[in-house]
Amino acid sequence: TALSPGMAVALALAVVLALALLVPGKDSVLNVCMDAKHHKGQPGPEGKLYEQCSPWKDNACCTANTSLEAHRDLYNFNWNHCGVMPAKCKRHFIQDMCLYECSPNLGPWIQQVNSSWRRERILHVPLCKEDCEEWWEDCKDALTCRDNWHKGWNWATGWNRCPWGSMCRPFSQVFPRPEELCEKIWSGSFRYSPERRGSGRCIQMWFDPAQGNPNAVVAKYYAWRKRASPAQEGSMAPAGRAVRALPWAALALLPLALVLLPGGAGGRGTPAM
Repeated sequence: TALSPGMAVALALAVVLALALLVPGKDSVLNVCMDAKHHKGQPGPEGKLYEQCSPWKDNACCTANTSLEAHRDLYNFNWNHCGVMPAKCKRHFIQDMCLYECSPNLGPWIQQVNSSWRRERILHVPLCKEDCEEWWEDCKDALTCRDNWHKGWNWATGWNRCPWGSMCRPFSQVFPRPEELCEKIWSGSFRYSPERRGSGRCIQMWFDPAQGNPNAVVAKYYAWRKRASPAQEGSMAPAGRAVRALPWAALALLPLALVLLPGGAGGRGTPAM
């Protein structure tokens, strides 16, 4: 018995949705690079990553040159805006830069932004307890004049300078607790996690590459959580790649659905121009 046009449309759409659920999304949140100024399009081996960025050499979103510049002044950012930053403190910021530029495991926390230098950023990455606390401990006596280093600087000279009227104060006053350092300094890019290194539940800035990259397992865990409960995980990564994957898969299969309609809905129409 021939299907009515309405039933055929319903059946075709059902097929599209079923297939879309089975087809892996093009924009997977696993093993991806951000769409940002210095990132590669796809992660891959980079055997000559420089010093602190070298743990990512087996699979990196940064090039060797980017890893070198991460130890210098990749964004014309002056770490010494309130006097010379102690070396034990600066190494944490270099490691933070290496994680941001090189890690292919930040996908669950990537969101779209409208910026002149990047189209994507990270938000609320759960940074391991030890990483935040050691960062704060090594920097507590360093000086700064800003609690959010993403904005508010005087860039008149091409380098960031403290805005007029601001005071240089110890980190321990600007960020009284480790949580505030991790969560405020880059506009919420990180979230202080109570989980510890090796738990599989938090991202590590510091790890031994001889033991593998522990952040791959963490990314898988949060990607699974997001799929299992998208309503609860929505705040973890707004406009995340996984959320965008299903509609595009469905749109890609829409022509197939139209072919299934009686007489082929695409048989007559306006010529392509």
